[in-house]
Amino acid sequence: MILAMRSFQRSQVEVLRERLSERPERLVAVFGPRQTGKTTAARQAVSSFAGRYEAVDEPDSIVPDPRPVTREPSGVGSRSMDRDVRWLADVWEESRHEARRSRRGFVLVLDEIQKIPGWSDAVKGLWDVDRAEGCPLHVVVLGSAPLLMQSGLNESLAGRFEPIRFTHWSYTEMAETFGFDLDRYVFFGGYPGAASLVHDQERWSGYVRDALIEPIIERDVLAMTRVDKPSLLKRLFDMGALYSGQILSYNKMLGQLQDAGNTTTLTRYLKLLSDAGLLAGLPMYTERPVSARASTPKLNVLNTALMSALSGYSFDEARTDRTFWGRLVESAAGAHLLNTAAPGTEVKYWRYRNHEVDFVLQRGPRTVGIEVKTGRMPVTTPGLAEFERRVRPHKTLVVGTEGEPLHEFLSVPADHWFGI
Repeated sequence: MILAMRSFQRSQVEVLRERLSERPERLVAVFGPRQTGKTTAARQAVSSFAGRYEAVDEPDSIVPDPRPVTREPSGVGSRSMDRDVRWLADVWEESRHEARRSRRGFVLVLDEIQKIPGWSDAVKGLWDVDRAEGCPLHVVVLGSAPLLMQSGLNESLAGRFEPIRFTHWSYTEMAETFGFDLDRYVFFGGYPGAASLVHDQERWSGYVRDALIEPIIERDVLAMTRVDKPSLLKRLFDMGALYSGQILSYNKMLGQLQDAGNTTTLTRYLKLLSDAGLLAGLPMYTERPVSARASTPKLNVLNTALMSALSGYSFDEARTDRTFWGRLVESAAGAHLLNTAAPGTEVKYWRYRNHEVDFVLQRGPRTVGIEVKTGRMPVTTPGLAEFERRVRPHKTLVVGTEGEPLHEFLSVPADHWFGI
């Protein structure tokens, strides 16, 4: 499996190669959740060029300062911050020298760049000097804390970067690389690093909890963003993973969490968890955008491994529990839509009285209603019928029983359905 992973190339690799073949007019920003293949893709793309790779989060990357310091990552003007920025400037200057010597230029890859306090301002200054001097240095920055990456890029580097976004691995990628069949993908999800452990579910579940969930929350959310109630955020994720595929009001969440928080706090925490690639709260589709933002959310994990690992179910137990398996399949469909939707496409749900539609894709004035069915009985879709009558969507779609086969649905991006 390890060899297969090394030889497999995600589609973003070719995109990155194309950007590095052009004149370096903008730096390339690669960001996305942990274990989505960012580092592997960068190494695969850069192997075609002269370049240098630096992992900022590795101890040897930052040259120790001989002066005693107390590390304060967020402290502006701290010695630690000065030291890290000096290291970055030294690496950049050495790469500039190599770029000027090379006929094809040179590529500097900075992995986990968000670990350097004040990185975006430092990169802005260095990049602007390169553009003024016409230096043929390509720069690729990678990060696994999407919220921090995007805030740094948008605030300091607006107009100076081109983003390449990584999301969780799809069914077709896991099937091609690791031989996953449909049921295994639905249960074990799309984490390539965990694929070799699926035959030992206790080890697999431990890996997902300890090597994925905990570092994402502790290092990519809590360590990088102000969170006043970290225990509430953690409990919100645990609860959300178990309730994935269900509509749950904020007040009910607060009751389940037994915390003195408020709906504004939960809304923000759900956004943080979504940006980290863990859990999304889908808004209800409505023709009034203001009420959509305030609506009761439908919870959906962004990778079904998160739901399965915390469920306590074995693979065989999950498949025999029709209710749980139905929610797992629906969550897999929702995660696929969220991970593959193009910028500008929103994923929502719809509800009117007793009628519901699992997912609604919205792009401008066009909407697509999607209902996921896993039972063996003949399909009835009163929710879709009412949705068609009231909304008049561009298209409606049944996925699963007597409809679009699930494996085919999971093999095309969300926006595919606008073109049919």
